Amino acid sequence: MRTHHDSVIRRRRVAVLGALAAVLAFVAVGAALLGAAAASRGGVPGIGADGLGTPSGEAQPGNGDTGDGTIDESDGYIPEGEWISLDDEVPAITLLDGELLAAVRAAAADAADDGIEFRVTSGWRSAEYQQQLLDDAVLEHGSLEEARRFVSTPEASNHVTGRAIDIGPTDADSWLSQHGADYGLCQTYANEMWHFELSTEPGGECPVMLPDAS
Repeated sequence: MRTHHDSVIRRRRVAVLGALAAVLAFVAVGAALLGAAAASRGGVPGIGADGLGTPSGEAQPGNGDTGDGTIDESDGYIPEGEWISLDDEVPAITLLDGELLAAVRAAAADAADDGIEFRVTSGWRSAEYQQQLLDDAVLEHGSLEEARRFVSTPEASNHVTGRAIDIGPTDADSWLSQHGADYGLCQTYANEMWHFELSTEPGGECPVMLPDAS
C-alpha cells in the first residue's frame, strides 16, 4: 500500500526530474544560439591579421573575421584561407600602386616559368579594414604594443596606400626572396615572409628588413 511518505518522495522525484529537464533544455538552446552565431561569422571567430592565420597550414597571412558585416570586397577583403590572382578585377588588386602591381606581375610571369604560382592573399586595404585587423590583433595578443608587431595602424600601413602586397604560398615567397630585387621587390619585415613592397630599383639591393611591423 502506498503511504503518504511514498507520495511525498514521488512528488519530490518528479520535481527534481522536471528541474533537470529544464536545465538541459536551457543548455541546448544556448548551444544552438552559439552555433548559429559562429556560422554567421563564417566559423569559429579567430584572429586573422596582417600575417596571422595560416591558409593551407602555412605561415601566410589571414584576412580577418568580418562577422560584423561592415567589411567586404570593396575594402580589399579576401576571405581567410582564400586567395585571388593578380589579374582579378577587385579593389584589392585594382587599387594597388601601379608600379608595384606591374613589378609583381613581371615577377609572377618569370616565376611561372619555374613552375611557381603567385597567389595574392592580401593587397590594397581600406583604412577601416586595417583598423579592424588591428583591433582583432589586440584581442588576440592582449595589448596594442604586442599587436603592432604584426599589424600596422591604418596611418602606417602600406596596404592602405596600395604599396604593399602579401603573396603565397611558401614556395612563391621563397622565389621572391631570392629574385624579387631583380624587379625592385623586397621583403619588408623579418617576421612576414609574405609581405613585399617596391623598395629598390630593379636589380638594386634591398634594404635591411625590419624586425616586425612595429
